[in-house]
Amino acid sequence: MSLPFVLLSLLTLLLIAVGAIEVWVLRRRLAKIPIRIHVNGTRGKSSVVRLIAAALREAGRTTCAKTTGTLARMILPDGRELPIYRPGGANVIEQKRIAAMAAAYGAEALVIECMALQPELQSLSELRLVRATHGVVTNARPDHLDVMGPTPLHVAQALAGTVPRRGRLFTTERDFLSILAAAATDRDTELVAVTERDVAAVTPEDLADFSYTEHPDNVALALAVTNDLGVPRDVALRGMHRTRPDPGALTEHDLDFFGRRIRFCNGFAANDPVSTRQLWEHALARTTDAERRIAIFNCRADRPERSRDLARSFVTWPPADHVVLMGSATHVFVRAATAAGLDPTRLVLVEGERVDAIFERVISLVGRSALVMGMGNIGGLGLELVQYFRNRAGPTSGEA
Repeated sequence: MSLPFVLLSLLTLLLIAVGAIEVWVLRRRLAKIPIRIHVNGTRGKSSVVRLIAAALREAGRTTCAKTTGTLARMILPDGRELPIYRPGGANVIEQKRIAAMAAAYGAEALVIECMALQPELQSLSELRLVRATHGVVTNARPDHLDVMGPTPLHVAQALAGTVPRRGRLFTTERDFLSILAAAATDRDTELVAVTERDVAAVTPEDLADFSYTEHPDNVALALAVTNDLGVPRDVALRGMHRTRPDPGALTEHDLDFFGRRIRFCNGFAANDPVSTRQLWEHALARTTDAERRIAIFNCRADRPERSRDLARSFVTWPPADHVVLMGSATHVFVRAATAAGLDPTRLVLVEGERVDAIFERVISLVGRSALVMGMGNIGGLGLELVQYFRNRAGPTSGEA
């Protein structure tokens, strides 16, 4: 037997041993956290993570949480938030680091947002890295179709990869509930479907105490999970009302800019056409006295399918007077929207402009009053534009 072969064999055995030790260490850490809640879905993941974690903290449970959302954050048991350091970019392996931190804090509960997109990585995240006691799927909508598609059915199948083994799965998804039910059966997990009646039980009074616009579906879903964990409804809601919103949460800011009244709505984080249309219609219903409607789409060159899907859908929505396109590769949106029938004279292109220049261009379109809503992508200049409008809002303005 040659020396190189022996060395290669020893190296292989060493790597196997190191891998086995890593798995053993991770499982020991996870075992120290008796409640592990893995939150997945197309829309609302970060909000639901924050709601569940806040309710558990209010109930006196030592809870850590992690959101991927607009800005990746580790939320400590006292509610403080730390940015997630990613020297090599986002990687699902960072979930091991989060589990280690939660175990070090003596967490009774860890609420963690799924960060994987590829179907095989979603399954790996659950079965190898999180091993949840409670799974959550908010919804399955047409987004990231280039990775999880090509259809919403495939998106639902990908999301089903995070159904836990021998646990409980909570969801407000209805169109593809059978997909999740099949996965739950396969993994010997109990499915808890949050119904329309459960959502209707979240009253306007329950929602009024949020400092931002929270969706009743998210609240109902979080309440279902925390109720299963023995948290009384009033305690859970009290904690939820105190939670800090995700930077991508729907917020509204009112400006009086030299006599021009502007309501700016941050809908940038709603990436799929279904959610984005709902937010647009919600904003219109709340701002019926606006003279003009201005839609801003932040496009990204690395998300061309999202731009196409939003553009084709947008032409069927209640119309805007002006459509401002910022970011990169705005031509993708232009081609899809005009091909679907959008009047090209409504388009205002500000690709490559800085935030201050975009703000001035929008102001020039306002007239006496306007609803201005940002959509498409929170990344890139999206969050900067939100901050720019917020910093110029009146002292009573804030999260709606």
